[in-house]
Amino acid sequence: MEQSEMDHLVKMANDIAANLSFQADPEERIADHINRFWAPRMRQLLIDHAAEVSDDLSDALMPAIQKIRR
Repeated sequence: MEQSEMDHLVKMANDIAANLSFQADPEERIADHINRFWAPRMRQLLIDHAAEVSDDLSDALMPAIQKIRR
């Protein structure tokens, strides 16, 4: 995978987290959005990335990572 593709996924995930972080149960809403609208490959890439490098992922996104389907 190209770094620019991963950068794009990280940006999208962080944007989703920023938009949903003020909702009730933000972890659930963030994970639900990613589970419903992202392809399985995209979800797995994000999960793998979070396991290796998490400093570019927002604080609002990190708790939701555990709830994203593989």
